[in-house]
Amino acid sequence: MNLKKNDILKLNINSISSEGSGVAKTEEGITVFVPNSAVGDELNVRIIKVQKTYAFGKVEEVLTPSPDRITPTCSVGYKCGGCVYCHISYEAELKAKEQRVKDAIERIAKLNVPVRPIVCTGEVNRYRNKAMIPAGLSKDGKITMGFYSNHSHRIVECNDCSLQPQCFLKASEILKAFLQSHNISIYDEATGKGLFRHLYLRLAEKTDELMITLVINGKDLPFSDVLVDAFKDELPNLKSVVLNVNREDTNVVLGKKSKTLYGEGFITDVLCGLKFKISPQSFYQVNRKGAQLLYSKAAEYADLKGNEVLLDLYCGTGTIGLSMAHKAKSLIGVEIVPKAIEDAKENAKTNGIENARFICGDAAKAAETLKAEGLTPDVIIIDPPRKGCDKSLIKTISDFNPERVVYVSCDPATLARDLAVFAELGFITQEVTPVDMFPRTAHVECVTWLKRK
Repeated sequence: MNLKKNDILKLNINSISSEGSGVAKTEEGITVFVPNSAVGDELNVRIIKVQKTYAFGKVEEVLTPSPDRITPTCSVGYKCGGCVYCHISYEAELKAKEQRVKDAIERIAKLNVPVRPIVCTGEVNRYRNKAMIPAGLSKDGKITMGFYSNHSHRIVECNDCSLQPQCFLKASEILKAFLQSHNISIYDEATGKGLFRHLYLRLAEKTDELMITLVINGKDLPFSDVLVDAFKDELPNLKSVVLNVNREDTNVVLGKKSKTLYGEGFITDVLCGLKFKISPQSFYQVNRKGAQLLYSKAAEYADLKGNEVLLDLYCGTGTIGLSMAHKAKSLIGVEIVPKAIEDAKENAKTNGIENARFICGDAAKAAETLKAEGLTPDVIIIDPPRKGCDKSLIKTISDFNPERVVYVSCDPATLARDLAVFAELGFITQEVTPVDMFPRTAHVECVTWLKRK
């Protein structure tokens, strides 16, 4: 048969894709990706898009549910697209993520490497300490706040995301009432007009300090003192309110200019026994307890004895490296974001760490500079963005000839690709440990230990 849009097929879901969709095969062998389905489901599926060798469908009817199926706890889980696993048990989710890592290592890296059981905190709700909530207008002109639907900028209104602390909901309610009562215009991406753009929330879980950042398309927010007072009255853990100006036509949430309306413009959290200063622009793991598991595994793989030079590439605000600095002779952190380096230096000072040095610059170029200085790191930690490492950086790391490399990754596919390059340069991947930092979403982090052949 020639598969067409709106065809309805009876399909069995046999596996899960890396994006969290169920995978089925038609009688002709065409792969069909079906969101919100589970392994073991027997479904009637409506075809919504057809490509040459595969298609996309949506669940029309559940004929026989998978044993993994559960009732989603979020009323908009299917609409916003963030929690792709909200309809299956957490055990099934962990199994799917662990398999995703194994498949990437075997199929992309083509390596026979031990993949350890996935590590998790066991907490699937209220674990996020950060939220970026866009504001928009509904068709009837009412203010709506929530999250962008998958692969779009259509806002799905969400009154309470189960992944976020409840104080975020209260902050959203206060802001929405303020915007409505003071007739504050809402930013329109199509025209570039309107004032209010995003509500950006951060919570320091250990200290319970809340920071609210208001992103606007203008110089000032009218009646901002009234809004700050409302926040102070209703949110006892409020530590800081920041106004951020973003007048660019961009998908980037934060602009370059900020001013503090209340507090000191930052919050402080405790991670792995250290205090960390968090400003609006600072990178900080969104799951603190998960980050502690991740860093603990990274420290295990680094295996520091006290006399090593530790090089931390893509160091951000220094969290990973600083958590291990007490076990190293010296720590050198490299990061391209100037504000993150400022925070890293401040974090080292706050924690009395005197054997740390931080360099602002591109990881590959900074590594070349350190090499020119004659630096010979014993252990190198890399925590690159989702795109992974450039081959030039991997070559530079190899030229340093470190005893061990610890690779922290947020994408199993790019990790696997890079491990193949490391293998070509004489590094053996000892083992990989997946860490579930983002329950209910498709994302999975990994910590990998590499050793010179």
